Amino acid sequence: MTKFADLNLSASTLKSIKRMGFEEATPIQASTIPVGLEGKDIIGQAQTGTGKTTAFGIPMIEKIDVKNPKVQALIIAPTRELAIQVSEELYRIGADKRARVLSVYGGQDIQRQIRAMKKNPHIIVGTPGRLLDHIKRKTLNLENVETLVLDEADEMLNMGFIEDIESILETVPSTRQTLLFSATMPDPIRRIANRFMSEPEVIKVKSKEVTVSNIEQYFTKVSEKEKFDTLSRLIDVQSPELAIVFGRTKRRVDELARALSIRGYLAEGIHGDLSQARRMTVLKKFKEGRIDILIATDVAARGLDISGVTHVYNFDIPQDPESYVHRIGRTGRAGKKGMSITFVTPREMGYLKIVEQTTKKKMTALKPPSLNEALEGQQRLALEKLVEAAKESDLKDYYPLAEEFLGDHDPVQAVAAAIRVLTKEPDTTPVEITEERPLPSRGGNRGGGNRGGYKGGARSGSRGGSSRSGGGNRGGGTRGGDRNRSGGGRPQSSSKRKSYNNS
Repeated sequence: MTKFADLNLSASTLKSIKRMGFEEATPIQASTIPVGLEGKDIIGQAQTGTGKTTAFGIPMIEKIDVKNPKVQALIIAPTRELAIQVSEELYRIGADKRARVLSVYGGQDIQRQIRAMKKNPHIIVGTPGRLLDHIKRKTLNLENVETLVLDEADEMLNMGFIEDIESILETVPSTRQTLLFSATMPDPIRRIANRFMSEPEVIKVKSKEVTVSNIEQYFTKVSEKEKFDTLSRLIDVQSPELAIVFGRTKRRVDELARALSIRGYLAEGIHGDLSQARRMTVLKKFKEGRIDILIATDVAARGLDISGVTHVYNFDIPQDPESYVHRIGRTGRAGKKGMSITFVTPREMGYLKIVEQTTKKKMTALKPPSLNEALEGQQRLALEKLVEAAKESDLKDYYPLAEEFLGDHDPVQAVAAAIRVLTKEPDTTPVEITEERPLPSRGGNRGGGNRGGYKGGARSGSRGGSSRSGGGNRGGGTRGGDRNRSGGGRPQSSSKRKSYNNS
């Protein structure tokens, strides 16, 4: 494996990469970064989840002159969600160099974006419709752009953005470096490459396939507000020795760790905002069995060498199959059996099909357990503890008390009482889990995003895991993926709440 330290990067970029928890480059990064640093045009054929943002982000950040207040790099992305994700990643990569990143997308007062433009961002990440709007208003000057990236070009083709992209490309200097990333290469994308790129180097990265046959893969169809109860009951029924729960965002990880602890589980979370020392402490406790459940984001769990994981719970289905492969690979190691359970909301069933096509294996539907089934699971675990103690322990010192107890109680009543004392009964303490928007729908409306959003949502009063609203996306742009809010300065996912990075 190629290490970032071997790629001749600046001290500031290496410092940022280390803070992000990266040491080894993914295949697309190892192939793209050296070519990108040479200033060559690149066509990268890779899916989301292969690490392509860092692959094009590092050469881009390396080239930025922070003393120059002009826009020096432009990334065009198909959707608001991807624009936010890319801008947050670039912000982290360029943090120690002090590179300024601004994301722009439709659906919010354009005047706010115009004010943010006056703060002299070095890098602009935007959706086609809103970028073109700024160009026409002359609020975005691209005359000094040295690096241009087309991210998920085939998605932009599917959404009808090709004409907009061509219009944007005509305003950028022809001497720029151009990087185009696409999972597939249909003819219209090839024509853009031929017209706007100069002798591009083609880099292809195939998606991994799951080759581990000893991982049992399940999915459970569940609404967003029912996810947490389903998770806690599954844990009660299955009694995993060591489990990893994957959440989509840092906020999700923090809330799950807190909620599981409230319900009496030994659980802690790791994500990119934690210090390296804190992450190492949590991982040590997990490896030593002092906590049973680790909650993690994809980025934080990357490269973890953990043995003995019996269960992986995908609390949020990943957006791409590459991440799914990585997640479930945490279990079923060294010839041992493993189990993965993926939670899928009704609107995200299209992603399940994509994962199954990639892994060439259908997941088995799993009915969410009831409260009674969760209790029964814990009772059986208590009985197993009793049986184990009876087999392995020297109990002679306890015989007098046992005989005294049996003098007043029926033997069945005595064993039932012991099981009751050892049973961790399902907890019904209310918890708060912020609802996340479903992923953009797949199928007929690819990449278009959802027009709804969760409204209201009070704290759950019973075993409910649902709670506060995460805000809605009410639309407002000119096209499906461009119906979005804007961000300025440090990337934001909403004007009303803090952005929680997808890492």
